[in-house]
Amino acid sequence: MTLTTSYRPADPTPPLWEDTVGALLVRRAAEHPDRLALIGTRHGDGAAVRLTYAALLDEARRVATALARLVGPGQPVALWAPNVVEWPVIEYGAALAGVVLVALNPVLRLPELEYAIGHSRATVLLHADRSRDHDMAAVAGKLADVTAISLADTARWRADVADEAVIAAEPTDPSAPVMLQYTSGTTGSPKGVLLRHRSLVNVAQLTMEVTAAAPGAVCVNPLPMFHTASCVIGTLGPLCLGGTEVLVEQFAPDPVLELLRREEASVLFYVPAVLGALLEAQRSAERPAPRLRTVMGGAATVSPTMIQAAEDVFGASVINLFGQTELAPVLTATRPDDSRDDQLTTVGRPLPHVEVKVVDPVDGEVVPLGEPGEICARGYQQMLCYLHDPDATAAAIDADGWLHTGDLGALDDRGHLRLTGRLKELIIRKGENIAPPEIENALVAHAAVAGAAVVGLPDDEAGEIVAAVVQVRGDAGPGLRDELVAHCRERLSPHKTPSRWFVVDAFPLTPTQKVQKFRLADAAAGGELRELA
Repeated sequence: MTLTTSYRPADPTPPLWEDTVGALLVRRAAEHPDRLALIGTRHGDGAAVRLTYAALLDEARRVATALARLVGPGQPVALWAPNVVEWPVIEYGAALAGVVLVALNPVLRLPELEYAIGHSRATVLLHADRSRDHDMAAVAGKLADVTAISLADTARWRADVADEAVIAAEPTDPSAPVMLQYTSGTTGSPKGVLLRHRSLVNVAQLTMEVTAAAPGAVCVNPLPMFHTASCVIGTLGPLCLGGTEVLVEQFAPDPVLELLRREEASVLFYVPAVLGALLEAQRSAERPAPRLRTVMGGAATVSPTMIQAAEDVFGASVINLFGQTELAPVLTATRPDDSRDDQLTTVGRPLPHVEVKVVDPVDGEVVPLGEPGEICARGYQQMLCYLHDPDATAAAIDADGWLHTGDLGALDDRGHLRLTGRLKELIIRKGENIAPPEIENALVAHAAVAGAAVVGLPDDEAGEIVAAVVQVRGDAGPGLRDELVAHCRERLSPHKTPSRWFVVDAFPLTPTQKVQKFRLADAAAGGELRELA
């Protein structure tokens, strides 16, 4: 379709699936009972586990039986664990039991865990005993008013025999809630995002379809399971393909490169931090890079330099996804047959069955084609609500049902979307709006820059000035600042060139690998970062 304004109507094809998460697993197990469905490591002893679809369904039904004895239909059950194989098994079991799974980050400390348990009103917590050096069992033992069950106590969360009555009562309504996700908090306190079966199933299947992932594909998933990028795209995506999810418990680049080779994977799910680490490791690897068909991800701005490098190294079609938790979580995706420019500089076109528009953040009117504004979406995949927060829900979803993402972008006449920043991250210098991603993309094209984040710092004269925080390869020696300034001046307007330059060894990240720019800005303004002279 050719657009005349920054509004793209929904593509009504192909039809949406009307499966629940559990029903989709039942269907796949009937179709491919002996095909490998899940590969991972077991909680506690780290033993390797390889489950066929028939075995996975049996395990999930045993979990459903146990959960149905603990809570009623529609009630929340919290899961607090790293990427062990029990995570997706419990995800499917909770869906079969008709309970709402509350996905929790394994690094949470006691006050954060208490907040999530209290806010979600979960009365049952299934937890790992340890994640890296975090004694999760000890923390869980300090909780009040919740039944904390260790994953080591299999008899309490996994029944010996699947109850036929529970199986017969498997939920059939795809509009029912199935999962509660907490936002990762780049700008403030987390909110509980309530998602339904239809959203998760169709976002997963349509993402796999438009990106041409191969049926039956072996898919390596190193992303944290508590986030939708992993438990939806990385888990339900392979399920939609009738493929295999290879779940990585702890990401480290060299072992993951070897895993890709050993399992003959064709799909890799990524966020920029993961993909960047794999590319860096492969540079010094003795063995050739694994050959992949699809490298799929996003979660933050992905530079053209990284996309090109991944294509060159892995021989893959690199798919750039854009969305957010509130959209379960994908809104747009590039396609393998997109033009080179579209693949490198856009986040593609919307998935089917979703409307997208770009509006003026002040008056809410649709902007002309090519003009940046706030990205809004309306469709099957948007959240039900922010749990227990009607004011925040009303602020995010307007009276006409449009979800306001808080992200800034521009649509072209073909419906391709280019990201330009976030409303809260815009730098306003002397009345001019400056979007950080354009500057960040220019910086990471410099050979000495491994990563970059651009923030605004207060200034009496300009209101705000542009500041760059960079990770460098090697030493940040004398002359680097001048070199980076010259690099920017060749590629950007003078007012976009950073006025101040800082160096960090590592960026503060959310659990989903997004840079916490508010922390960088606070640290830079407070003199806590090393500044290049």
